[in-house]
Amino acid sequence: MDPIRLDSFDVFVAIVRCGGFRAAALERGVSSSALSQTMNGLEEALGIRLLNRTTRSVSPTEAGQRLLQRLAPALSDIRLAIAEVDELRDNPSGTLRINAPAPAIDHFLCPLAFDFMRLYPDVKIELISDAAVIDIVAQGFDAGVRFGKQLAQDMIALPLGPALRYAIVASPDYIERHGQPQAPGDLINHDCIKRRFPGGTLATWRFKVGHEEIEISPEGRLTVNTAHNELQGALAGQGIAHLFDDYARPHILTGRLVELLSDWSLLLPHWFLYYPNRRLPSAAMRAFLDHMRRYDWEAARSPLDP
Repeated sequence: MDPIRLDSFDVFVAIVRCGGFRAAALERGVSSSALSQTMNGLEEALGIRLLNRTTRSVSPTEAGQRLLQRLAPALSDIRLAIAEVDELRDNPSGTLRINAPAPAIDHFLCPLAFDFMRLYPDVKIELISDAAVIDIVAQGFDAGVRFGKQLAQDMIALPLGPALRYAIVASPDYIERHGQPQAPGDLINHDCIKRRFPGGTLATWRFKVGHEEIEISPEGRLTVNTAHNELQGALAGQGIAHLFDDYARPHILTGRLVELLSDWSLLLPHWFLYYPNRRLPSAAMRAFLDHMRRYDWEAARSPLDP
């Protein structure tokens, strides 16, 4: 059997529905001869006549009638599927799945997504916390969040939020018992709360003042793998923590934590939200990106946000 173009079946259904070649041609904006050639090719490919043609009318043969009974529902389903795709393209709806490290979700994606969902009630958002570098396409995500150096070259990346700042903090109780470090080198004599990444490595602490940069590998009794647990340890007086300022700031303002070595605090580039450049983004994704570009990060960040 010769290859068959699927649009030939749609032409066949249109001719039967319209009652002839001329009416179907007018509906489709083509010539009657073009439809006739399509039908001739379909019948030749199937090896059977589908239409009885007279000078006055066109009607399906028995084979054509049987084919029509099967084709009509299938083509209807295809049109419905295409309409649903068009709706996703033109109207923000459906589900957005975003993979990001927990700090990016806690302080940037959550407020952004909550505000977006109020404006677009037909969009669902799934935020998955993951610090590991993954293939977002292979794992079914629409977008991911990482630092710039972790992004593949075939991705489109947009800044997410302002620059990041680390804070070194401890509870007043810890400082009263162990004293306060005056320089990064003093930390070797303190109980620091260590953070282990998904790959197994331990986080190092970096400091900068002027042109001088220092990197240390902290030592301490407590090791955790999330910022929330590191914060809990600091609040409980278990040691000195190295946290994004967004986690520490509310507790510094209430006096539950004290910032240390603030003159040595290091600023980092902001997060990046990235997505594959080889895909056309859905209407929901386009709307989310536009919303992110317009978002007022400073207005959204209350000093006492958790």
